[in-house]
Amino acid sequence: MNHPEATGSAKILLVEDEPLVAMDMENILEDLGVSIVGPAASVSKALALVDAGGFEGAFLDVNLRGERVDTVADALAAQGIPFVFTTGHGIEGLPAGHRDRPMLIKPFGSQEVAGALNRYLRGR
Repeated sequence: MNHPEATGSAKILLVEDEPLVAMDMENILEDLGVSIVGPAASVSKALALVDAGGFEGAFLDVNLRGERVDTVADALAAQGIPFVFTTGHGIEGLPAGHRDRPMLIKPFGSQEVAGALNRYLRGR
């Protein structure tokens, strides 16, 4: 298993509508040697990026300015792409069909992001 400090050449889709959270996530992931696809701040943008492919995993905010990301989660799952939900609402806020997926509860820090990256999104 990789340590949080480990770097690699992974590409990760970032789906997040809050600019400050997205910037923080980008900084954390870049510090870990990850290339960012996105960030996508809407469901339509996220779905377009999923269709385009070229990434190994995703961090997926559950609610994008009132839009639920259920269709994005479904599209990622259909392609076998692992993802971690990011939410401030707990498991009850996750799409019903994906409540077994890993989740980071907002607010979270760099150690939590690194742990989720290494545990769930790297080394497929």
